[in-house]
Amino acid sequence: MSLVKGIVIRLASTALAFWLATLLIPGIHLNTGSIGEAVVALLLVSVIFGLVNAVLQPVIKTIGCAFYLLTLGLIALVVNGLLFLLTSWIAGQLDLPFHVENFWPSAVLGALLVGVVTWVLGLILDRD
Repeated sequence: MSLVKGIVIRLASTALAFWLATLLIPGIHLNTGSIGEAVVALLLVSVIFGLVNAVLQPVIKTIGCAFYLLTLGLIALVVNGLLFLLTSWIAGQLDLPFHVENFWPSAVLGALLVGVVTWVLGLILDRD
């Protein structure tokens, strides 16, 4: 039961972070007709984002270890922005109404905002 609760909390936190990104960052759009459609779309985009990060981020960090060291970790902003764009592309392929217009500043700032919001919500909600 605890595992399911943790997954639901993480999914809801990420969906909330994506919703805030659509409100605060120009170039990130959620085009839905109703609140119900928006909630479903945000939850599905959160699942996509989680899968993209779970599958690709460890591979990228392993292969690009030297770049992370060379840039003192700042390359992570670029990588996270690209993963955010990939999430938008996959959502588009699945006909979800979530779209990120460009890499800079939309994708980079969106990824940064989603990361910070989910981290803060994780601290508040204590998923452990």
